[in-house]
Amino acid sequence: MESSIITQVQKEDTQLPSKTGQVKKSSPKKPRSRNIFKALFCCLRAQDVPQTPPPSQDTLLPPEENGTVTKYDLQTLRYQFFQIPGTSLLPEVTPQDQGKICVVIDLDETLVHSSFKPISNADFIVPVEIEGTTHQVYVLKRPHVDEFLRRMGELFECVLFTASLAKYADPVTDLLDQCGVFRARLFRESCVFHQGCYVKDLSRLGRQLNKTLILDNSPASYIFHPENAVPVASWFDDVEDTELLNLLPVFEELSEAEDVYAKLKQLRAP
Repeated sequence: MESSIITQVQKEDTQLPSKTGQVKKSSPKKPRSRNIFKALFCCLRAQDVPQTPPPSQDTLLPPEENGTVTKYDLQTLRYQFFQIPGTSLLPEVTPQDQGKICVVIDLDETLVHSSFKPISNADFIVPVEIEGTTHQVYVLKRPHVDEFLRRMGELFECVLFTASLAKYADPVTDLLDQCGVFRARLFRESCVFHQGCYVKDLSRLGRQLNKTLILDNSPASYIFHPENAVPVASWFDDVEDTELLNLLPVFEELSEAEDVYAKLKQLRAP
């Protein structure tokens, strides 16, 4: 299926219920004040979201019974595996990013919106080959995305992490990220498929979790690490959207944090 190469949410789902890990879309015509912190984080409670267990001291390989693998805690296995040098998703931190917080940034409905249906005002048209046939993907850039990425690149070690396939997301990112803000790009194969969702497991990155953030419009993407998340409303085509612009003061404060958990807790406070 064409759309399977792009991870998207339905437009009618833009208004999310106020439950754990979810945020409501803000009014595009009404700039959000510094109380944005409370609005962004008020619904994230660790006890309501499945947490990744701490690593155990068991063997790296699951036990076997009658020649077959028995039930095993796969999350524990992931933790153990990515403690081995050279098995992290990201390369070593570059000298220019030493001491910076790592921010994992989503692509679809966070920075851009893409469709196989023609869009008259598309910013990019990207050819993607699927089963021998070339299809055109029409891409809209979210308002203020260029300014947002430029500033984020100054403040953080930025990593693109999308649940879409590389054959689509890589050329889109080439066009979007003209200044080379993203130090690395991770695609669907780097996600963990968990209960029907592509989850971005931050423990696999090779970065300290207390120095790692994730910006994503889908709470399911960060269900393992909800307290590392800065939620963002889904975007489709609203030309008056100011979400990315409003998030810059949040990230400017977070960039100075010694521990993102402490800073996020402070920002969530009434």
